[in-house]
Amino acid sequence: MKRRLLIVDDEPDMLHLLKRSLEPDLNCVVETAASGLEAMEILGQERFDLILADIKMPKMDGLELLEKVQAQYPDQTMVMMTGHGSIDVAVQAIQKGAYDFVTKPFDHEALVVRLEKALERSKLIAENRRLVRWCGQQRAFENMVGQSPAMQTVFDTIKTVSQTDMTVLITGESGTGKELAARAIHSLSPRSSGPFVAINCPTVPENILESELFGYKKGAFTHASTSRQGLFEEANGGTLFLDEIGDVTPSIQTKLLRVLQEKEIKPLGSNKSRKVNVRIVASTNQDLQKRIDEGLFREDFYYRLAVVPVVMPPLRERNGDVPLIAAHLAAKHCKDLGKLPVTLSPNFVNWLENQTWTGNVRELENTIIQAILFSEGGTLEPPKTAPAATQTLSRISVPDLSAQSYKEAKESILEAFHRNYLGALLKETGGNVTQAAKNCGMERQNLQQILRRYNISAQDFRD
Repeated sequence: MKRRLLIVDDEPDMLHLLKRSLEPDLNCVVETAASGLEAMEILGQERFDLILADIKMPKMDGLELLEKVQAQYPDQTMVMMTGHGSIDVAVQAIQKGAYDFVTKPFDHEALVVRLEKALERSKLIAENRRLVRWCGQQRAFENMVGQSPAMQTVFDTIKTVSQTDMTVLITGESGTGKELAARAIHSLSPRSSGPFVAINCPTVPENILESELFGYKKGAFTHASTSRQGLFEEANGGTLFLDEIGDVTPSIQTKLLRVLQEKEIKPLGSNKSRKVNVRIVASTNQDLQKRIDEGLFREDFYYRLAVVPVVMPPLRERNGDVPLIAAHLAAKHCKDLGKLPVTLSPNFVNWLENQTWTGNVRELENTIIQAILFSEGGTLEPPKTAPAATQTLSRISVPDLSAQSYKEAKESILEAFHRNYLGALLKETGGNVTQAAKNCGMERQNLQQILRRYNISAQDFRD
């Protein structure tokens, strides 16, 4: 792509001469503007590698144009043109941010050399910006590992949405990395220099959650001996991450809806609202449409949240990513635990790929940590023993799969596995879901989701 040069001068003959001579000698495209005002209009629509502007112009002179360009486009390279008797003004232009100046009448070859140097400076700035963006992306995604098509879609979505200021709703099962995605959106956004404030909504009681979010005035309630700033104000200029938003009560939803609509908050005990400049990113592992149907989630609040949805895929849909994630987690936790680096044996990798990972990356991470802690050498191997319930796998009746597609066959095997494995767990615990979850190292909520998916009733295993 050819470089682009904007020349600004109030003399039509000068513009014509420079355009005709510089286009071939600099191998660039030259646009012209007859005034500073016209130049600013053009800059509002197009970008240039270099601006060559005369200092003496009516209405808006070159120095005023320089100041406006510096304010709006601080990386823009500018070279100023001046007469022999105005060197002091040209020096002033350099002090105000111009890269260089040239004097009229021009020595054409010398002019071309000066402008080539200015264009090289623009190239270096552009390359630096590209490297900064690339490094920012690397840092933003450093804990989000994956090459599967599902994760590439997530990365692309995050890169796109991060450049906007829209509200984002991240959905996905527990352990899929929703907070990592939220942090990546913040890190890649223009708000990255501002604060990232996160709150796990279900862990805070409703009466406390409101004051945590919006703050309170002194005397707003018993023991409110001083005023306190809420998380919205703490996140001002940055991002507020509302984790597991699907679990908040309709009352809190109503108050959050007002913030999203009005961009202002009202602390408890105050009769005045305060403007806040906060980008909201929320997450949930709930089926919000189902909660809307049940009257537990406001539909208008949902549409305010889900301006841009980001869906985090479960590990079972990320073909080929398990070995990559496992290697990344092993390196990370060896360092955190003060252990020497380990390698993953082929048997261990194969064993990992054959697990169901209902707890997703979080469950995989726990497994890697345990393997590191109990490893006897520098190589991770599959566990020597398995929970009692897994012994039922040897008794699973596998249907004839030859007539099924790969996906159908895989689902058949998974269903058979879950019915046998979970059936054995529930039988051992007399249908106690909490104890069953504890025995197999899962979160209770995850286990309930799987039971619902395969239509397994814990009641059937109770006396």
